[in-house]
Amino acid sequence: MKRFALKRHLALGMLALATSTLSAQKVSIYTTTENDTWRKSTTSLSAKSTAKTVVELTGTEKGVPFRAWGTTFNELDWDAFNLLTRKEQDELMHNLFAPDGDLHFTHGRISMNANDYARAWYSCSEVNGDFGLRYFNIEHDKRNIIPLAKAAQHYYPELQLFMSPWSPPAWMKINNDYCVLSNKYNQQDPRKDYLLYTKPEDMGKTGSENSQLDPDEMKLLGDRNGVFPRRLALQDYFIQEPRYLQSYADMFCRFIELYREQGLPITKVMYQNEAYSYTPYPGCAWTAEGTLRFNNEYLAPTLSKKHPEVELWIGTFNTNRLDYVEKILDDKTLQKNIKGVGTQWECRNNLPEMRKRYPNLRFMMSESECGDGSMDWKAGEHTFFLLSDNLGNGCDEYYNWNFILTDNGMSTWGWTQNALVQVDSKTNKPRYTAEYYAYKHFSHFITPGTEMIAYAGRSYEKTPLVIFKDKQGKLIITAGNFTDAPSSMTVKIGKKYLEVNTKPHSLNTYCVE
Repeated sequence: MKRFALKRHLALGMLALATSTLSAQKVSIYTTTENDTWRKSTTSLSAKSTAKTVVELTGTEKGVPFRAWGTTFNELDWDAFNLLTRKEQDELMHNLFAPDGDLHFTHGRISMNANDYARAWYSCSEVNGDFGLRYFNIEHDKRNIIPLAKAAQHYYPELQLFMSPWSPPAWMKINNDYCVLSNKYNQQDPRKDYLLYTKPEDMGKTGSENSQLDPDEMKLLGDRNGVFPRRLALQDYFIQEPRYLQSYADMFCRFIELYREQGLPITKVMYQNEAYSYTPYPGCAWTAEGTLRFNNEYLAPTLSKKHPEVELWIGTFNTNRLDYVEKILDDKTLQKNIKGVGTQWECRNNLPEMRKRYPNLRFMMSESECGDGSMDWKAGEHTFFLLSDNLGNGCDEYYNWNFILTDNGMSTWGWTQNALVQVDSKTNKPRYTAEYYAYKHFSHFITPGTEMIAYAGRSYEKTPLVIFKDKQGKLIITAGNFTDAPSSMTVKIGKKYLEVNTKPHSLNTYCVE
């Protein structure tokens, strides 16, 4: 009887202790506004709700385990990086890549051949007809891209890379040029532009409406009238002949080998960046049929034979034409060959449906939107929303685009973009932008294995809220407020409530210990 009373007393004591701990549960809050970054405060869970409950947690939720944060290594980033002092360079790379830094990046993205933030066009294979790759090399990368990746690797030795080309060597394309369409920033003959919307069987015809181009197709701002691209390419710009296709697959493997010799492991590849951007800069239009042919018949078997340790992903998909994405992803052979899907830009709109339709595939946000060169607070809010929506819809890797640029981020091909760090080219002084802090509010806390367990949804676009749970069971709640007024909402956690009260135009992270 005494033993039973003792056990009952101990049980009641433990229950009281648990109840007391829950009621006093500590919550750390990190807040960033335009003029006050990373301000820390504390609160606690409450017994009652005073605002609308947007998410209820029972403690049994399972979600998508997060894998990795990354950024991109580009030539123009390298140029901006070299304007900094050695001390500033070390501080930046520590902040981005060190385990005890701010952003915890562990992956990098690179391109085979030039991308749109190169100084000019170059490729690893400049000898026309070199199908045997006798003259294939990465000497250009050794001078510009690899040193930047090495600077990151110094702070994170296990750095991994994923690679996708923007354009094949020009001699492997039907227009014999690195771009898709002509403009004042490249040298392509405008008479070649009709190729894009002309079927191969109609090549000899003139006056067809298929040759009419849309001059606004590549505008980077706004929603591009809701559909992108409004018209799809009617033929592959990559030459669809076996020796070209096989040589190109061999190039991927040779590129992997040469980077490995430099101590930089490439662990993922994708066949093409943005096959649906018909660009005046390095690019390549592919049809669904060409995409499946190259990946299934050439790249997948060649990669499996020569580099089985490297994952093949499909992408990067940058179109909200879901029917066209499904035309590719529904292919059963492709599903067996790929590990996951790289999505960016408009394809974000497809994520909820794609995750339902392809539950066995992983999803990566392969390039966060690049902005317009403003590098202002509004850009930080937009990036915070993109982080919320892509992660909330199940992407388990997330890649930033440019991490450092000068001034307004002017590209070689005539437009401006944003970066996490802006360097004044007159003073050489760096400034950490609002987008840097947008990333920090997520990546500083969301480590590999942390699960995304709830998303308030797109109806809260101006006040996005996402909930994560780390391996220790700690909750991480990201909440933005892009309005001119304070915002209040509630997350129910068991029988308690977290009051998410945010300032106007603020970025916030709540950590429930």
